[in-house]
Amino acid sequence: MIHSTAIIDPRANIGANVTIGAYCVIDGAVTLGSGCVLEPHVVVQGPTVIGKNNHFFQFSSIGAAPQDKKYAGEPTTLLIGDNNTFRENVTINRGTTQDRGETIIGDDNWVMAGVHIAHDCVIGNHCIFANAAALAGHVVVQDWAILGGYTLVHQFCNIGAHSFCGMGSVINQDVPNFIVVSGNLAVPRGINFEGLKRRGFDKEQLNLIKKAYRVIYRTGYRLEQALHELDAINDAKGTLDGLNTFLKNSHRGIVR
Repeated sequence: MIHSTAIIDPRANIGANVTIGAYCVIDGAVTLGSGCVLEPHVVVQGPTVIGKNNHFFQFSSIGAAPQDKKYAGEPTTLLIGDNNTFRENVTINRGTTQDRGETIIGDDNWVMAGVHIAHDCVIGNHCIFANAAALAGHVVVQDWAILGGYTLVHQFCNIGAHSFCGMGSVINQDVPNFIVVSGNLAVPRGINFEGLKRRGFDKEQLNLIKKAYRVIYRTGYRLEQALHELDAINDAKGTLDGLNTFLKNSHRGIVR
């Protein structure tokens, strides 16, 4: 169903069984996958490609130009996967040519009211962003990460898989996989045991993660020394593979 007051650009490609509410605006080269729902007053600007079964609540701004003074109108893109929920007043910007030219959001994410996702961010799958969390440009958030309400993430930071950022966290360095951080500035508080148990990590895996946390944060090792110790851990299931890769690729340094 498309409400009679909605304004839809002739360049838009609207899929089957899409609901577009009153006073929505679809502006430019926008692809809207089947089963999507736009509540009243949603604005989507292109170039933007949106997958299937996404739900956008009222007053969201999706695919607007990046808030970057260097942006000069280049045709950059926003890509959104399937089965995401974006609550009221969410703002998501397209990419810039200073990076990959794309802002990317995966599948099955839950993005709560007032969240901002800036240009060139890359969001994985199954992430949760609580109210008013805000990502600066070029941030990467890996699968299953949770950002508490009013969390602020500095540009170019990476948030590791299965991590948990407590409400009001101010993050200016990378957050490794599996850990809980909070504070201004954010510091490590332990391991996200509850989240990991809910996602099926067994006792052996949890013990390995606990051992890795001790190596990184309890030994006093520099990161290079910690990586050497982590590589020596017997990890037949590859539980720590993602963590090791994350640490080796960290450019901003990790929260301490």
